[in-house]
Amino acid sequence: MRHVTLFLAMGCLFLACLIAPRPAQAQIAFERVHALTMTDDEVRADWTVLVEGDRIVAAGPAGEVDVPATAQRIDGAGKYLMPGLAEMHGHVPSPNESGEYIESLMFLYVANGVTTVRGLLGEPGQLALKEATADGSLLGPALYLAGPAFSGGTISSPEQAARRVREQVAEGWDYLKVLPGLTLEEFDAMARAANEEGIPFIGHVTAEAGLLHAIEMGQQTIDHLDGYIEYVTEGGDAIDPERLENAIALTKERNVWLVPTMALWETILGAPSSEDMAHYEELRYMPPDMVASWARSQDRRRAGSGFDQARADRIAAQRIELLGALNEAGARMLMGTDSPQVFSVPGFALLRELPLMADAGMSPYEILVSGTRAVGEYLREEDAFGTIATGSRADLILLNSNPMEDAMRVFDRAGVMARGQWIPESEIQERLAAIAAGYQ
Repeated sequence: MRHVTLFLAMGCLFLACLIAPRPAQAQIAFERVHALTMTDDEVRADWTVLVEGDRIVAAGPAGEVDVPATAQRIDGAGKYLMPGLAEMHGHVPSPNESGEYIESLMFLYVANGVTTVRGLLGEPGQLALKEATADGSLLGPALYLAGPAFSGGTISSPEQAARRVREQVAEGWDYLKVLPGLTLEEFDAMARAANEEGIPFIGHVTAEAGLLHAIEMGQQTIDHLDGYIEYVTEGGDAIDPERLENAIALTKERNVWLVPTMALWETILGAPSSEDMAHYEELRYMPPDMVASWARSQDRRRAGSGFDQARADRIAAQRIELLGALNEAGARMLMGTDSPQVFSVPGFALLRELPLMADAGMSPYEILVSGTRAVGEYLREEDAFGTIATGSRADLILLNSNPMEDAMRVFDRAGVMARGQWIPESEIQERLAAIAAGYQ
């Protein structure tokens, strides 16, 4: 514990030196916008949304919102204003990384309208990052963080699992992250301690527990649809309709949230080759040695003796079918991509994720809800956000076209607001170009 406390203190000192605090902005008014409040699928024409500090202080038809003479006015005529998006299975950098890398990676999220990130790669010192984005000294999304993972490599007994739960609660982490490898006894000890302490456990479904048991023990989110394919195809290669029905019923009964991460999991399966993904333009925003390591890992995965292209393609297709069935049944979805890793670049990874959600039959509105209002509902005890409403955190995206017609239009931006800080698209592109130039 003394080691962790020292590490956290060092992280705070590091971040204090990283970036000077940003000056507070005056009131900002988005005028004449088409507002997508995300409380429903209606597009509200000719609205004004007034922001002060990090909050929306008024929102409604133009004639009903008074805009102070001193406010900065942003003409939104012909544009669409929606809440910022979320990355609900993201990674935030280690405090051991360079200041430039930390700053650029956090910006990649914001540049793509991702204003909330649930980080699932916990390391000592990362809680300082959460504080830095919250107080504005580091431009980045609002962070909610899981501590260092519970896995077969970090836990060696049920007693240790329970003890580590209490330690992470005391350290201030928001979640417990589950990775593969826990024995059933270790998983159950962790789950019981987590339920007693009131801290959610999230992430993978460890094979020893299995899908149904993990849900019954109270796992709050299941990421990557982990455990579902294994359960619904047990005993064969095809999806068993009865098992699928059982899985969906328990998922809904226990109010489990799902973070599909469809694109990344296709990569993990080995379905695309490194050559298939090498053309992704967003790779220019990541360190070249990291991209090269991603290519090597994908090449090794596909060259392995157990790799079967037909099997990888089949499972990828089954995941689409599974996501469609879960969504149609009303299971609760949260947007996530599991970036950065293996050709999945923060923020930009949604370019790969959203089309697969659409392939599964999710409407543009359903896709957008999974990254906005649903996230606000999931984190309702932490803050108010995910809708355009008075009192909501001022996380917004101004778009040039209507994403209710095509969710991919979230990339047709005029600018992004994160915690009340407005960044026009011209500045976003300048900063992205500078990041790319730094890696040339």
